[in-house]
Amino acid sequence: MENSAEKTNTKSTPDKSVKIREAYIDYLLEHGAAPASVYHFMKILKMKEGVFYEYYNSFSAIEKDIWKGYFDKTLSRIQSDSVYNEYTVREKLLAFYYTWIEVLRDNRSYVTYSVNGAKRQNLRRMNMDFLSSFKTSFLDYVNDLIAEGKETEEIVDRPIVGSRYDDGLWQQLLFVLKFWVNDDSKGFERTDAAIEKAVNLSFDLMSRSALDAAFDFARFLYQGRK
Repeated sequence: MENSAEKTNTKSTPDKSVKIREAYIDYLLEHGAAPASVYHFMKILKMKEGVFYEYYNSFSAIEKDIWKGYFDKTLSRIQSDSVYNEYTVREKLLAFYYTWIEVLRDNRSYVTYSVNGAKRQNLRRMNMDFLSSFKTSFLDYVNDLIAEGKETEEIVDRPIVGSRYDDGLWQQLLFVLKFWVNDDSKGFERTDAAIEKAVNLSFDLMSRSALDAAFDFARFLYQGRK
């Protein structure tokens, strides 16, 4: 008797959430604005409105998912590289940025639309709106890098500011994003240079410096006088 499991059609069904995301991006870029309603949007897709709510509760949720997808794709690419784990923390962050820009380049029209829309409203809202899920994942990632950097002594855990390193790196990411959106150089060469300089500066600030050595020496002299 034939096993019933063998009768099962194993052909995968395309994820409707992917179709919804792609159609939403197309609509935004073609019309310059979000659809008037979920009903109208799903009618264009020839799907029932209820299908939309199986995956998203609003258009804003789609945008967050799109940007979270950019993060996930970036992380997957860099971690699949066999030499990634051999990198220093500084090199890992550089690899993240360079790969992230490659991912964004494949979606530049939508990325530019999103960033310019945020500028029109208030750039600070980028921290809270469509980048909110992306930000959560990015902060988890850089906090792991920071912890690793402290273990390898690439990063110094300074009082007060040491707990704000992740916020500084988030502001750095926003800088890179805005710089790339406005970059008109061939092959985005200026963005590559900006990434290298920004990351090197941040690690110079987070690593042990001459100021740290001077402070330690002064403390040593002070304790010796007691």
